[in-house]
Amino acid sequence: MRVRPPLLGLHHVALNVRDLPLMKRFYVEVLGFRVEWEPDAENVYLTSGTDNLALHQEPKGPHETGRRTSDPRGHQALDHVGLIVPSRAGVDEWAAYLEEAGVTPESRPRTHRDGARSLYLNDPEGNRVQIFYHPPISDRLA
Repeated sequence: MRVRPPLLGLHHVALNVRDLPLMKRFYVEVLGFRVEWEPDAENVYLTSGTDNLALHQEPKGPHETGRRTSDPRGHQALDHVGLIVPSRAGVDEWAAYLEEAGVTPESRPRTHRDGARSLYLNDPEGNRVQIFYHPPISDRLA
């Protein structure tokens, strides 16, 4: 059997969105991403510096071809997008920041059995976003 090639980790997530300007504002102004590239009015590529979040305008008409947001049964395949922070306290700092920004997290910060700490929130179109501290990764990046 062939040896599995190495992976370097998650590089990007691409979301089909209904309201591109609203989603861009949320990820830039609330979560702190910056625009890396905006090739046209239907696509924007954001980054936090080590990754890429692509936002693509969902086709408007029922007969247009293009990207799908879900499988044929209407089930959304995306569970959540994970954003890593450098410390446990960073999760709590995000909770306070989000509250001040008028964003209600889906859950309060909690510590997991493996020592990770996280909270969940929803972006303006209902995609779950996890802000988390994960010791093996966070400690290496901090």
